[in-house]
Amino acid sequence: MTVTIDDIRAAARRIEGAVLKTPMNMSRTLSEISGAEVWLKFENLQFTAAYKERGALNKLLQLTEEERRRGVIAASAGNHAQAVAYHGARLGIPVTIVMPEPTPTIKIVQTEGHGANVVLFGKVFDDAYGHARALEEAEGYVFVHPFDDPAVIAGQGTVALEMLEAAPDLDTLVVPIGGGGLIGGIATAAKALKPEIEIVGIEAEMFPAMKNIIEGREMEIGGDTLAEGIAVKHPGQITREIIGRLVDRIDLVSEAAIEHAVALLVGIEKSVVEGAGAAGLAAILDDSERYEGKKVGTVLCGGNIDTHLLANVLVRELVRCGRIARLKIVAEDRPGALAAITEKFYQCRVNIIETNHHRVFTALPAKDTMIEVECEARDAEAIDALIEKLTECGFKVERASII
Repeated sequence: MTVTIDDIRAAARRIEGAVLKTPMNMSRTLSEISGAEVWLKFENLQFTAAYKERGALNKLLQLTEEERRRGVIAASAGNHAQAVAYHGARLGIPVTIVMPEPTPTIKIVQTEGHGANVVLFGKVFDDAYGHARALEEAEGYVFVHPFDDPAVIAGQGTVALEMLEAAPDLDTLVVPIGGGGLIGGIATAAKALKPEIEIVGIEAEMFPAMKNIIEGREMEIGGDTLAEGIAVKHPGQITREIIGRLVDRIDLVSEAAIEHAVALLVGIEKSVVEGAGAAGLAAILDDSERYEGKKVGTVLCGGNIDTHLLANVLVRELVRCGRIARLKIVAEDRPGALAAITEKFYQCRVNIIETNHHRVFTALPAKDTMIEVECEARDAEAIDALIEKLTECGFKVERASII
């Protein structure tokens, strides 16, 4: 075995005090919604807002003095970069991070802010990875792999030790899968401590890479997923072996389900979680019958989400639950028509956010106009009542949808 429970226990002792022992709480509200007893491990509360610190630090602490002097290198545009940069700086180890050229400026600035030298290379992660390995050879750096390294996997496995210490009666652990380092470590620890526990891996529908490998499938891989932290095309060699032995199944989760989970965590738990971090909860809520009556734990493995993207997700959730709507209302283009429409909004206590008149670019008769209204209400029933009143008054109403 490449990683054992003893390796993970040693990692826990090694990183103790330098990595936060994050809260592990049962969510009463999410349990009521899902029908399962849902426990959340808040790894988004780490200093760099992700579990990646555990594996990165465990790797760095095992370097020889000569390797520390040479420095380390990693390829990452996300949480791994910040984890290596932060703990490398803390330990006085020179750190170089290779990122793809299109990496958002905020991620570059954050990584540099932790003291790393950032090198931009290539258009995609694979380009950056290849360049990092070339620099490793040329400059003598030590490469810190984001997931396919026994020391990194052992560090990530410390999450499971803490989860089962806080909630030893858990029946199932639901864990997001990218390269497989997190679930590889968790499965190793959890199955050693509690052989009967069920381990379920979760991938975004657009990136079923590990499911393809384990189940011998050929599903298409790629797309703009909200869960970019688990958008991995080429999972690890070590991790796939562990997953093949210890993970009970791998499920896929839709983009809509991930968005819903991110929004619920903000609204219910008051916690900001990135798409990849919310994938486990998304799977539990989207397939709740499968988890009903069980005690289920999942890892909120990261909280690094762009604030503009988060705002977009939250507004889209309000649209899905019916509190915000965009209505296209056909009316006769005459004085008083708009007033008659806004009167119905007032009666139903629906607030108008924005309006637009369309008179030219429309297939309507020249005497008609299309009035597009974006509006909000305290609940979906208020907007339903508004549409009913407008229809009763002779207006044709069409409701836009994002689903």
